[in-house]
Formats: sequence, C-alpha cells, structure tokens
Amino acid sequence: MYSLLLAIIYVAFVSLGLPDSLVGSGWPVMHQDLGVPVAFAGIITMIIAVGTIVSSLASERVTLRFGTGAVTAISVGTTAAALVGFSLSDQFWMLCLWAIPYGLGAGAVDAALNNYVALHYAARHMNWLHSFWGVGASLSPFVMGFAISAGQGWSTAYLVIGLVQAALTLALLAGIPLWGRVDSARTRARTVDAHDPGEAAPAPRDRTPVPLASALRIPGVVLILLTFCAYCALESTALVWSSSYLVAERGVLPAAAATFGALFVLGLTAGRFLAGFVAERLGDRALIRGGLLMIGMGALMLALPLPTEAVGLAGLVVVGLGSAPIYPAIIHSTPVNFGRRNSQAIIGIQMAAAYTGSTLAPPVFGLLSTWTGMWIFPLFLAVLVVAALVMSERLNRVVAVPARV
Repeated sequence: MYSLLLAIIYVAFVSLGLPDSLVGSGWPVMHQDLGVPVAFAGIITMIIAVGTIVSSLASERVTLRFGTGAVTAISVGTTAAALVGFSLSDQFWMLCLWAIPYGLGAGAVDAALNNYVALHYAARHMNWLHSFWGVGASLSPFVMGFAISAGQGWSTAYLVIGLVQAALTLALLAGIPLWGRVDSARTRARTVDAHDPGEAAPAPRDRTPVPLASALRIPGVVLILLTFCAYCALESTALVWSSSYLVAERGVLPAAAATFGALFVLGLTAGRFLAGFVAERLGDRALIRGGLLMIGMGALMLALPLPTEAVGLAGLVVVGLGSAPIYPAIIHSTPVNFGRRNSQAIIGIQMAAAYTGSTLAPPVFGLLSTWTGMWIFPLFLAVLVVAALVMSERLNRVVAVPARV
C-alpha cells in the first residue's frame, strides 16, 4: 500500500515538472504566431506566479478540507485543463486567462505533496521526488522541440502534455482512497518523537487552520522564509542568466554556453538523485549547509580570471550540484523544525516565498547587469548564498531540535 502510493507520488512529481519548461522552450515561436513582443513572456510567467503564490498560501485550509489526495487530483486536473486551453489559444489574452488556473493548480499541488512527503516519507524520497520533478522539467522541452520540428506547432506540445496530465488526473482520482488508508496506518504505527510529543502528534483533518499571522510568529519561520526566498532567487537567476554570463564575460561560444546552461539543470537533477543516498546519514541541516557552501565554491570558480574557461564552466556545474539538496532538505525539515500540526501552513508559506524569490530575482539581476555589466553574475550568486547561509545558521540556533533531523 505504501509502495503503491509512493509510486503515484513519484509520477505526480514528474507531472509537476512537465509544464514548467513549456513557456520558455516554446516562446520563440509562440510570440511570433501570436503577434506579440518577446518580452510578453514575462506577463504570462507573472500571472502563473501570482496564482501559484495565492494557492500556496491557501493550501493548508484547502488540504484540511478535502485531503491531500483530492487536492492533488483536482490540482493536476486544473493544470491539465489549463494546458489544453493553452493549446486552443490563438490570442495572447487567451493565454493570460488560462495562466490563472495553471498557476492556481500548480501551487496547490506543490504545497500539498511536499507536506505529505515531509510528514510520511524519509529524506531520501524527498530528494528523489524532486529529482523526478527535474525529469519532467527536462522532458517537456524535447516534446516542444519535436512538435515544432515536425510541423505540428507549439499548440500540439501543450495538448500532448495536457492529455498526459489528464490521464494522470484519472489515476489520482482512482487512488484517492489510498491516501486515507496510508494516513490511518501511519497514525496507528507512529511513535511519538521524544523531543516534542505535542508537535509530533499527527494533525487531525478537522483542526482549525493556522492563521498566516500566527504562523509567522512561530520562532524561526521568518528565517526559513528568507532562506528559501534567497535560495530560489539564486536558482532561478542561474537558470536564466548563466549562459548569457558565459558568452558576455567569459567568451564562450553560444552553443557551448547553452550546453553548460543545460548542465546546470542536469546537475540539479542528478545531484538530488545522489543526495537521496546520503540524506538520512547526513541530515537535512548538513545537506543545506554543504549545498550552500558548494554553491559558493562554484560562484568563486565562475569569477576567477583564469586563462582557461574550463574552471568557470565546471563552476556552473558545481553550482547546480550544490543547489540539488537544498530545496528538498528545507521542505523535509519543516515538520521537525516547526511541528507536524504547523507544517502544512508553513510549507504553503515557504512555497509562496520560493515563487516570490524565483519570480523577482531574474528581472532584478537583469536590471543590475544593465548598469554594471554581466560580470556581476558570480557576485550576485555569492550575495544570495551568504544571505541564505546566515539565515539558515540562525534558524539552527533558534529551533531547539537535534542536529540530525
């Protein structure tokens, strides 16, 4: 029963990643077909981000009302409908309308699934599940590229991914009873943690949701939000601007820079897979600390003015590998740091902080680089690393839990 549900969750994480690269990979063709400027992609992504933030903040109330299984199925179904709507759109304003349910569905399922895994499964699964998100995010550009090269157009790619999401929705709907049975079985079998018996107890479905203001007053919550925001700002900046930095400042040919930009994502995915094997041995804190230090080392490698570009290129891969365990470890440590009954509310807020950082950081860096030059890229990453590391270490002193969590 546990294994079957876990398999469903793994597939759901692939589903989470599938749509994430579609706008970026298809936009060079989409904006021409729709007759809008290239910059209008930012409007779509901002609408999606706002919807995601809103649904993340509401995730606890919705999940308590309907349960994780139902929220996951309905959210994936909502995303599927939005993707099919994208495929039928021939005007830019139609994309804007469909971006609303797209964002709402993505945020709700992200927060609900992450909290469920943090509560019920080991740290290795959190890392491997986020690695499977990377698999989905890596597959969708290939689907888009194949559809365009085959003459079927970008709309076909959205339709295919939308139909895949619809099929997954049916599977999730059929599996809703599993979530309740696993919850009940784990509740009966759970041994209450010695360090905080009240907080370790399972949270009842009919309890009152934790208000946002109350959640923010819990010691350490603001620190983890700042940590998460800084890390996701760093990750999104590296995704968007790394290739441009290599071309503008390091003299790397565009084709090679694009390849190493892709290696950042592959390093992120492979790193999470590898981190799963050591996650329980090292603990979440060590993974966060070690990952941030590795990113700092990668940023230094990017900045070194050496006669060879090999070190800088390798530095970008190191940044990807260092980034790998941080997101899963922050999520997985939330129930231990702040209590099981608070975890859904706090993870929802963390998702909102993550999307805020990842949405705002790339345009902020773009503005800064127009004033200073692209050379500031490694320094920008380093500042975000230091901010995340300082906040994370302060959190470790505020939250009185064992070092290995």
